[in-house]
Amino acid sequence: MAVPLTLKTAFVALAVTDWERAIAFYQGFLGQAPALHQPQRYGEFHLPGLRLGLFLPQADQADTFASATSGPMSLCLEVADLAAAIARLTALGYPPPGNILTASHGQEIYAYDPDGNRLILHQAPPSPAGR
Repeated sequence: MAVPLTLKTAFVALAVTDWERAIAFYQGFLGQAPALHQPQRYGEFHLPGLRLGLFLPQADQADTFASATSGPMSLCLEVADLAAAIARLTALGYPPPGNILTASHGQEIYAYDPDGNRLILHQAPPSPAGR
């Protein structure tokens, strides 16, 4: 039998094409400065249950990370107030292109960061009274 993999931590890292724009977008949207910051190289935001790293690929690796769309991966963020999150994205200049969707798990909307990475913002339905 194979030895199980022992993980110490896991996080999401997104390649960005314009360092300052990406840091400013996530700082403005998340309302916090990066917890770790190496100018023009790496920035990390600490979110509940997630570390989000942004990195600028080195010149010889730029083609590896270049993408016009986010592909199948999405950064999913549960928010307390979907309307407020939409307003914040809009104020940053990145309004969601579609409408709010209603799913079994609540309401959600798709948005995109400056590099085209898909964000799914989700708000759970209110808990029934008395629970």
